[in-house]
Order: sequence, then structure tokens, then C-alpha cells
Amino acid sequence: MQKLIIKGRRELSGKISISGSKNATLPILAASILSNQVKIKNVPLVKDIFTMVELLNFIGLKAKIIKKKNTIEIKNREKNINTLAPYKLVKTMRAGVLVLGSLLTKYRKAKVSLPGGCAIGTRPVDLHLFALKKLGAKIKIKDGYILAQAKNGLKGAVIKFPSISVGATENALLAAFKAKGKTILKNCAIEPEIKDLIKFLKNLGANIFLKGRTISISESKIKTTKITHHVIFDRIELGTYMIASALLAKKNLTIDKIDPKIIKSELNILKKIGVQIEQKKNSIIIKRAKKLKKINILTKPYPGFPTDLQAQLMVILTQAKGISRIKENIFENRFMHVPELKRMGAQIQIKDKTAIIKGPTKLTGAEVMATDLRASVSLVLAGLIAENRTIINRIYHLDRGYEFLERKLKKCKAIIKRV
Repeated sequence: MQKLIIKGRRELSGKISISGSKNATLPILAASILSNQVKIKNVPLVKDIFTMVELLNFIGLKAKIIKKKNTIEIKNREKNINTLAPYKLVKTMRAGVLVLGSLLTKYRKAKVSLPGGCAIGTRPVDLHLFALKKLGAKIKIKDGYILAQAKNGLKGAVIKFPSISVGATENALLAAFKAKGKTILKNCAIEPEIKDLIKFLKNLGANIFLKGRTISISESKIKTTKITHHVIFDRIELGTYMIASALLAKKNLTIDKIDPKIIKSELNILKKIGVQIEQKKNSIIIKRAKKLKKINILTKPYPGFPTDLQAQLMVILTQAKGISRIKENIFENRFMHVPELKRMGAQIQIKDKTAIIKGPTKLTGAEVMATDLRASVSLVLAGLIAENRTIINRIYHLDRGYEFLERKLKKCKAIIKRV
């Protein structure tokens, strides 16, 4: 099993280019089932993407990754289509369940394994199925699979989600694409990744209108011409490197290929902590923070502070003066990195859904174990600022979502290697 070894306390300098968004690419790949021919650009070369491409090929599409161009080309020849998404391909990747909406729309039936992914919470598919049933799908769960059918096609409906769910919003969008009549989705997630999916669907021929947390979809006709789409940047990767820069930049560090307008909440919180940030049109410059301040935050659906940056923010708060608090409102098991950070010297207590972080504390290198994708990268950040050597085990989690992590950090003078 592979490990990362990090020698800490190295100053970082230079430039980091942000990759395309994994969380935007995955639903767009699921949506490509609806198309005839698609080219998707700015795709991150990470494990979850490879798994989704394998799933599309299993279903019967012809999906090819062009690694040198970070591009995926997909053709759907409508021959030998298999409306099954098997456990072996869905078990490691939450987004596999998104093919459910597309398969129902195009082929009126689907058999999709209940999904897996990180162990950060139960993340049930109840809301996905709730929306699909409202659209007229007949659904049952059998032997760990979702069996869905819409023999006469799906029908438009008014659907109000009882709570905000990114995945359920995406699946509902994919299912409503050709539903007869009009569909109105209320209390939707409005993450930038969902807006990117809507942009792709509009390019494909969808009639979609977004206002606040309401999305309206009228029955749409799929374009038969080739569609090209450029995926947005990965805002979680950006936030991760902003935190690394704030802790370790020698003078300043430039991060490019981004749009600062999308990450207003993250920028505001880092500025409140004491991070100096210079914004430009497609880049930001981070200066090393001289004095970090305590803060109290809670994770929220977009445009609030993202749960996917909670673990990384916790690392910077171990270096802030005073008592900081992070309340986790999205996933119930998203503090699994805390015991590993405590092994490195962090002073953190968990009470109810809140992490109480005392700082500043000196972190010391240790052997630690990654438990999920974002927890993994928080341990990388901790290793970068800790004294001596840190060894991170089970880094396959990192490979699910961070493209060229070691290469990008080494380019900025970090001492990090995979063994």
C-alpha cells in the first residue's frame, strides 16, 4: 500500500495551477449518456473520473480519456446498451448513482447499485428516489440495487426537496430533461458544480431556468450535433492550496486558472482569520499570514462555507491564537481526521457536532492514517507545517480527488514523496 512521506517546515514559493473540478465532471459524465457525441475539456485525471469512464464504457458508450489534453471524448451509438451500473464500479464512488436519472430518461429503465465512496456519513439516496418517484418512476430496492422503471417515460412534476442535496438535485435534473410537461424543483442545491451541469445540459438542448433555489425544466429535445464543454475549476482544490500558502508561503504564492467570484465565502473567512489575499481576474496571490486569528464557523450548502474544506480549515486554526469552533452541519462523520491531527499535537475536542480547536499549537510529524478524501489532504497540510517527518498511510483516498498533488507541491519547494 502506498504512503506519502513529508518533511515539514519548508517554505513554499512559486505558482500552482488549479485543475478542473471532479465534482463538476462526474455529473456531466453521467449526463453524457443523454447525448450522441461529447467532448469534455479540463477534466482532472483522478481515480473517480477513471471509474466513471469505466462505468460509461460498461453501459455501452465509447468513452476515451485523452490524458495529454485532460479531455474525455464520448460517443453513444445506441447499440448493445446495458442499463446496469454494477456494485464493483459504484462501490468506491458516490457519483455512480447519478447514471440513474440519465438511464431512466433515455432508456426508461435502470438497475444501479447503491453507492459507496468516503465513510463520512450515511448520505442516503432517499432524496434521489423521492424526486424520481415524483416524476413517475417505479422504484424498488432489491439485493443492494435500485431497480427503476418508467415504461411510458417520465412526467413533469413539482418537487420540493425536504432538505438541500447536491446529488439529488443533479439526479432530478437528469431525469427531468425529457419529462413530459414542466418540472419545478424547489429547495435545490445551487453549488457552482450544479450550475456547470445546467450549462452543459443547456448546450445539449435543455430548457432550464434557475432562480434562487428553484429550477424550472421544460420538456427538452436532445441535440444530435457534437457538444463541447469546458469544466469549471476545482474550488475545493483551490481552498486547499490557499490554506497551504497562508501557512507556508515564503513571500507570496500565486494560484491561477480560477474565478475568485465563485469562492467569496472561502475568501472572506480566510481574510477574517488574517490571511492576506490579492485578487485578480483569473488568479489570486496569497501572502504568508503573520498572525492568525480565531474564528467560529459552520458548514453550509453553497454559498456557505463548504463541508469539503472543513478538515483543511481545521489545520490552519491549530495555528490561530485562541479558541476556534467549527460546527459540521452536513455530514455526521466528518471529524475522523481529528484523532490523527491530535497524534501530531493538535488540541481539538469534539462536542456534539462542533470541533473546538485551541491554538496556536506546535505540530510534530507522526505516522497517521487517512480516512477519507478531504481528511487525507488535511493530514498533508499538517505534515507540511509540522516539525520532522510525517508518514500518511492509505493515500488512495487522495488519488480519488487531487490531481498531481505531489507534483504541484514539489514545484513549490515542498519535500514530499510517494513510496
